[in-house]
Amino acid sequence: MSTPESFDLVVIGCGPAGEKAGAQAAYFGKRVAVIERAAAVGGSCINTGTVPSKTLRESALYFSGLKQRGLYGIDYSLKENLTVHDFMHHEREVVDMERARILKNLEVHGIELVRGQAAFEDPHTIAVTGPSGTRRVRGEVILISTGSKPHRPPEIAFDDVHTFDSDTFLQMDSIPKSLAVIGGGVIGCEYASIFMALGVEVTLVDGRDRVLPFLDWEISDRLRDRFAALGMHFLFNERPAKAENTAWGVRLTMKSGKVLETEAALFAAGRRAAVDGLALEKANLAINDKGYIAVDGNYRTAMPHIYAAGDVIGFPALASTSMEQGRVAVCHAFGLKYKERVASLLPMGIYTIPEISAAGETEESCKEKKIDYCVGRARYENNARGHIVGDTAGMLKLIFTRADRKLLGISIIGESATELIHVGMMVLDKGLRIDEFIELVFNYPTLCEMYKYAAYDGLGNLSGHKLREG
Repeated sequence: MSTPESFDLVVIGCGPAGEKAGAQAAYFGKRVAVIERAAAVGGSCINTGTVPSKTLRESALYFSGLKQRGLYGIDYSLKENLTVHDFMHHEREVVDMERARILKNLEVHGIELVRGQAAFEDPHTIAVTGPSGTRRVRGEVILISTGSKPHRPPEIAFDDVHTFDSDTFLQMDSIPKSLAVIGGGVIGCEYASIFMALGVEVTLVDGRDRVLPFLDWEISDRLRDRFAALGMHFLFNERPAKAENTAWGVRLTMKSGKVLETEAALFAAGRRAAVDGLALEKANLAINDKGYIAVDGNYRTAMPHIYAAGDVIGFPALASTSMEQGRVAVCHAFGLKYKERVASLLPMGIYTIPEISAAGETEESCKEKKIDYCVGRARYENNARGHIVGDTAGMLKLIFTRADRKLLGISIIGESATELIHVGMMVLDKGLRIDEFIELVFNYPTLCEMYKYAAYDGLGNLSGHKLREG
């Protein structure tokens, strides 16, 4: 048996966490190998999830003219028989660019990319089986960043023709006329709204009584209202007991006995760590009862020299946080006094139509914590830029302490929500008051102005004197 080649750091999986962790360690002079079994680098973020779905969202908005309908009174209609491929031209350009960027980043940092399936032989040694045979590598430190994969319930007949999970969904040949989306979480709501924009009849099925229940109730309700206004159907408090593929589509039988028939179905209800083939037991590791690898606050597993970061450890499973987790993990592993923690304040970005973003407390969390709070709101309909871009249904909501007006939380639904959130996060992160927004001068006309008027509204609510936005 060949002697394994030694590296300071061996990273398994070249998604957001793995790429950034490898680059961070290499920046400080460590010898790094990154193992990737897929044909393309980037993980699900670049290849099946984040980037493809967000690019498809923009294409759907463009081709459907959804944003322009309110602006010009024009009824845009999509051409018949369009396929997903027709909408994915721009997606392919973006994905190719991102793949090239990642490969360049590895090259610039002198990181060796090892192609193949990784499997532990012992806690320090990994066998990588690829097209050209098996290569053995040894890592002083090892980072597992293999991501996650959709949960496929055994009672559901996935055929990737009519019945899909979130990793195979965009491989469909043609856009269906009707679609059932099972799961009212982030992925389900994003795809449901995107395909609504494409003119598909969508039914959203969820075992709970509302979409995205972790959001501020007002934002969640407003999202549901927007979905309903676009024609979406809902089946709440329902779960599929069986899914059968028929000659023309899918027949879903709910636990209640209700039957739903659509051309296609997307199951977006749960994910688990993608560790198949890793032979974790040979590294004295196992996944926990939630289906992920357990780590401590420094992203270290039960084996002190083995770390894990990104979707493989579960919540929050965002590309943005995965990158930071990878960096923090290797800095801790090598005692580098550079990046010692992931920021405690994390923005939530949900690319539904309309967009949603949030940070900090919600009304519900304030009530649970018995915080005496007040609310200020600004609506897109009262904002010039909102009218210019054709979004008059959005809202920006501030939550702050009643006693000293300290900002506690921000929730936004509407155009550019995921960009707007960062303005409020600076005030939130520094523990400042909503007065900061009133003192700032914002460009006119901009959506950012809504921070000022939400603060004015909050002061009015605080004093009992309602102030008009404007």
